[in-house]
Amino acid sequence: MSYHHVRRELPYSADQLFDLVGDVEKYPEFIEWFVAVRILHRSSNVLDVEQIVRFKGLHAQFVTRATLERPTRIAIVSHDRPFETFEQIWQFRTAGPQRTTVEYETKVELHSPILEHAMEALFNEAKIARETVDAFEHRARQVYRKRDS
Repeated sequence: MSYHHVRRELPYSADQLFDLVGDVEKYPEFIEWFVAVRILHRSSNVLDVEQIVRFKGLHAQFVTRATLERPTRIAIVSHDRPFETFEQIWQFRTAGPQRTTVEYETKVELHSPILEHAMEALFNEAKIARETVDAFEHRARQVYRKRDS
């Protein structure tokens, strides 16, 4: 199983960052490996989301369930194949006026040990975790700079 953790302090409120991460339908606009996202079901704080991602020419389609605990936490899981474990946790903690500490944790384990080894060989998962947080930081600059201007 791979586990990665990224922590970063950003000059935005927890509400602002929560809104960006919670707006899953916009992911293909600013995260390069997201091909498509579709919300299958939405309740008050739970989203079932079908997504298609592409890495190094390989496509994967799977469904996740996101539980949104505004404005402090978003937990994402999938029980679809090929995953044995798929968990992502976003946490948002106020670090001062208009400052938030963001923590992003990801755990992924595939059903097949052969696929697990292939994934480790093909993908730098620590880099992908950092690039995910980078993408949201860049998106926050784009979205909130426009509003502040």
